[in-house]
Amino acid sequence: MSAGRALLGPSDPRPVEWVNEDSPAPVLLLCEHAGQAVPSALGGLDLPPQALDGHIGWDIGAEALARAVADRLSAPLVLQRYSRLVIDCNRPPDTPQSVPAVSDGVEIAANARASTAERAARRREIFDPLDRAIAEGFVRHERRAAFSIHSFTPRMNGHDRAWHAGFLARADAVTARGLIAHVAGMQKALVLGLNEPYEIEDETDWFIPRHAEPRGLAHSLIEIRNDQLRDGAGVTRWAALLSDAIAAILEPVS
Repeated sequence: MSAGRALLGPSDPRPVEWVNEDSPAPVLLLCEHAGQAVPSALGGLDLPPQALDGHIGWDIGAEALARAVADRLSAPLVLQRYSRLVIDCNRPPDTPQSVPAVSDGVEIAANARASTAERAARRREIFDPLDRAIAEGFVRHERRAAFSIHSFTPRMNGHDRAWHAGFLARADAVTARGLIAHVAGMQKALVLGLNEPYEIEDETDWFIPRHAEPRGLAHSLIEIRNDQLRDGAGVTRWAALLSDAIAAILEPVS
């Protein structure tokens, strides 16, 4: 691909979708790994469909959960439509993790051989529009909090994950702990982790280091184990838990 050549064609979906776009709610929701689309020009990344359908291709159940939480809170939500294997929109775009050559042991040969121009096109046409949409969401109305909704696989790189959900933060552990306390109070049997199964780092994360922390907002990256989100009942359960917990965080201090 030559420099400046368009990646997305007329049949490809737009990278960003808004839900409740004009809502003045004090919280902005984000789901970077909602979609599993691949630009037609990339030929499915030379992967079988089942790879894109699995956890390496997207965050299973995260879109449905994010939409349900946005509906309950009447909150604005920004969704990203393309597979994280095309470009991971929660990674710094100049790092190897942005366009991964391997994910959970699966080689993505189309990424390993991607040219500098092709990587630049993925950033320009998919990552950058999402990044602008997030910034726009903070400008349209005053926000006091922002939450990114993800899911994780029960087993990764040969290791089981015991947590039903994790709440990630770095500078704002108070909010993450508040979410954990509220969810635990409603469902005591759940195994909840602070900064599990990941931790926030400048080298591997984007939303929190580049958007939430600089604005001084209450925030957390929320991770739900995807076997909890495989059906409508699971999505409804977690939407109720998260929306109640977020609403509690947003309650003014008396």
